[in-house]
Amino acid sequence: MKHKRFLSLLVLLVPAIAWGLLELFFFNPKIIYVVFVLINLCVFLAVWQFCKASDKGGNWHDFIILPCLMSLAAISYSVLLSSGALIQILFGLYAVLLYIYLRYAYYYLARPASYAAFSIENISSYGNFLIFFLISAAIFGLKSFLNAPVWILIAALLAVSGLITYQMIWANAVDIKKGAIFIFINSLILTELSWAAFFLPINHHVAGLSLAICYYILIGLVRHFLIEKLDVKKAKLYLGFGLSGLFIILITARWL
Repeated sequence: MKHKRFLSLLVLLVPAIAWGLLELFFFNPKIIYVVFVLINLCVFLAVWQFCKASDKGGNWHDFIILPCLMSLAAISYSVLLSSGALIQILFGLYAVLLYIYLRYAYYYLARPASYAAFSIENISSYGNFLIFFLISAAIFGLKSFLNAPVWILIAALLAVSGLITYQMIWANAVDIKKGAIFIFINSLILTELSWAAFFLPINHHVAGLSLAICYYILIGLVRHFLIEKLDVKKAKLYLGFGLSGLFIILITARWL
């Protein structure tokens, strides 16, 4: 009983510590790498404890992909923001999402009777879209402001695309052998699109959001195909909504 109370305390404690570390980073940007490592170490320890207490025998490395990418997205995107208020909103949003994810992971692993079906699937779907937008915008911003080598940024985006696609496949309980080819295809398509976007005269926010919409279309089609629920209606919905949003963004966005 005491151990379960400790685990439930971690659900609150880890997001609070993560938020506190982000505040330290806000006032002292030089410790960016230290903060990133410490946050993910706290997340790892919490997830590891959840897995140890689980009768399901969950693999901790599958559960830490999403929160680790969330911390990467929040920290990297905050570097590009000039408004302190927006940075605080971003950090607060990260802490809330981390709390929700850890609560779902805790229920799924340690208290399955309290777990609501599809909770991890749903937060993975929304969280991955937000993560992909923030990281993509940060990557395009690094090219614009620091003139970072494109090949390094492309490699980083390739890795993020692969991890996010893998996390989606895992969250939906799809056999990794069945989904492995889609990890490669999805990552390759998004990487090629990002390569083209580097040479378009659009700012990093527009480029990141445009690429995130492309991710939304691809991942939606792949997810429904893998769980054998893809039909013409769903395909038209994803393509229609995604392409319409992309068209509106590109014709109304600020071109540099």
